[in-house]
Amino acid sequence: QVHLVESGGGLVQAGGSLRLSCAASGRTFGTYAMGWFRQAPGKEREFAAAISWNGGSTLYADSVKGRFTISRDNAKNTVYLQMNSLKPEDTAVYFCATSRNVYSNSNDYDYWGQGTQVTVSS
Repeated sequence: QVHLVESGGGLVQAGGSLRLSCAASGRTFGTYAMGWFRQAPGKEREFAAAISWNGGSTLYADSVKGRFTISRDNAKNTVYLQMNSLKPEDTAVYFCATSRNVYSNSNDYDYWGQGTQVTVSS
């Protein structure tokens, strides 16, 4: 079992930055990959970024590449999503999740957090 808690969401103006955190407890954090997904109102959940168990491999959706950076600190059992140059279309609930490897399909993720709201005003 893994328990995930996201934090760091909020309201920011377009062009601004936020850093999301996802704290994990339970199974050894350093043994699994982590991903960030997001879901806007009325839309399906979509992949944003993923990172391997040791941080050596990352994957980004085209929509966030160059603006978002995923990282992790296994000593703190935490994964981060640094979001820069935010746009109104980045508005969504952001979720972190665990996986066996770096995947972009949500079906490959097993444990999920409850999400944190990010709102970007124009």
